[in-house]
Amino acid sequence: MTSTPSRAIHERLPRLSPVWLIPLAALLIGLWLVFDHLSGQGPMITLKLENAEGIEANKTPIKTRSVQVGTVETVTLSEDLRHTIVTARMQDGADRMLNKDTRFWVVKPRIGREGISGLGTVLSGAYIELLPGDSDKKAREFVVEEQPPVTEAGARGLYLTLHSEPGNSVTTGDPVTFRNLTVGRVVDTEFIAEDRSIEHRIFIERPYDVLVTDTTRFWSVSGVGFQLDSQGFRVNLQSLETLLGGGIAFGVPDDTMPAGKPATEGAEYTLYADQEAARRGLFDQYLEYALLVEDTVRGLSRGAPVEYRGVRVGTVEQVPWKFTGEQPDSLNRFSIPVLIRIEPQRITQGSEVLLDDWRERLEHMFDNGLRATLKSGNLLTGALFVDLNFRQDVADYEPTRFEGVQVFPTTANGLAQIENQVAGLLETLNNLPLQKIAEGLDRNLAASQKTLEQVTATADRLEALLGDPQTAQLPTRLNDTLRSLEGALDSLAGADGRQLSATLERLERVLRDAEPLLRTLREKPNALIFSREPPEDPLPRARDE
Repeated sequence: MTSTPSRAIHERLPRLSPVWLIPLAALLIGLWLVFDHLSGQGPMITLKLENAEGIEANKTPIKTRSVQVGTVETVTLSEDLRHTIVTARMQDGADRMLNKDTRFWVVKPRIGREGISGLGTVLSGAYIELLPGDSDKKAREFVVEEQPPVTEAGARGLYLTLHSEPGNSVTTGDPVTFRNLTVGRVVDTEFIAEDRSIEHRIFIERPYDVLVTDTTRFWSVSGVGFQLDSQGFRVNLQSLETLLGGGIAFGVPDDTMPAGKPATEGAEYTLYADQEAARRGLFDQYLEYALLVEDTVRGLSRGAPVEYRGVRVGTVEQVPWKFTGEQPDSLNRFSIPVLIRIEPQRITQGSEVLLDDWRERLEHMFDNGLRATLKSGNLLTGALFVDLNFRQDVADYEPTRFEGVQVFPTTANGLAQIENQVAGLLETLNNLPLQKIAEGLDRNLAASQKTLEQVTATADRLEALLGDPQTAQLPTRLNDTLRSLEGALDSLAGADGRQLSATLERLERVLRDAEPLLRTLREKPNALIFSREPPEDPLPRARDE
């Protein structure tokens, strides 16, 4: 009796049809596929770009080392409309590459100083390159860089920081060279507005990082450098890459300096304007002196050498220096102050420098006549340098100071002495009686003109005489006369000649006989009338008795 109602209820319940197993199985399979798809997807990331050139939704891939690791899903504008927001789905397992220092950039055809890159994207289209970072902090939002990174992923080397003043042409991607060999790149360049300086971050590849030491100096270079100063004309040729843009070179500018200790990661250096400025940076121990120049300083510039008998011992630091400062009464109150540095390290060749000893040594040399003079180092440009040498007949040295700096005694330069001599010569010429000299020269020129006219007239007459036809026949007539004379002499050489010779002999005897008579007539013309010798006067005698 009790089982009758339960059997009735069981008979009233509907039975589950086997047909429903098919959609249930399809639902389970769909859920499994959804779960498998969701579990196989990687994380979603957000990328920020300046513009979306070459980027397409559901098409542009994200690659690293040419392996696709993600795909761009959406490309939209930011709320402020100033940049582009890209969302991308990464593949499973890409979490380990998405760190805080992971870098992204768009790969597309580029033409730069390093050459042409990204040509493979001409047909396939642009893609986004991923460079995994090493940080332990994860990130999902990144900024896509406009230029590809300078260093390759996993590159080993040394990162350094350089500080320079504004005005150089060094930019990101420029080469870093050692003796014209490219050993690194400029990774980043940033302008520090507070300090008004530029900070460069460079990377030196291994194994060249050992070339950087604590005595290394860095300087800017260009493809072709021209320098025309007091030391002459120099041309510096660099690589073709630096010719197009510029770059940085490093080394120890002075071979006498020690190599130093290897540099450490992140070490900071100064970036100098050129190699000469870097060489001056090696000499960090110096003595400052002030020159009170009474001559012109035109042609003297900062960086000009200070030489002692041709050996460089210092550098001109500033021209002019504190021009409005009060000058000593013992000197010319209107001199032009020039600040110089005496750098003993230039000649000590790495040995220890004792500045106090050098100062005392220079004081002793001042007492013995050491003086500074401005001299011309290049006649073409008029560049000057400071020459140190001992002078005779100079005033005694008296220690003086200008603006707290000791004064280096000076003398007039050779150019000023020449100018004084020229001025004296001009004054002497002005005092000469030039008017009288000019009048005398005019008279002499007039007389010379008359003489020249007479000579010209004589030459004309002589030319006319030589051009006369009778003058041209004179040699013929003279030859005829000589032939006639020769014929006469030949006829005399015969019988007539012998008769003439006898006649001449008789004439000679007659003249010889007549010679005494002619002599007597010459002495006493009256000898033919009177006796030749007058009688002697008679002497009176006494009458004979």
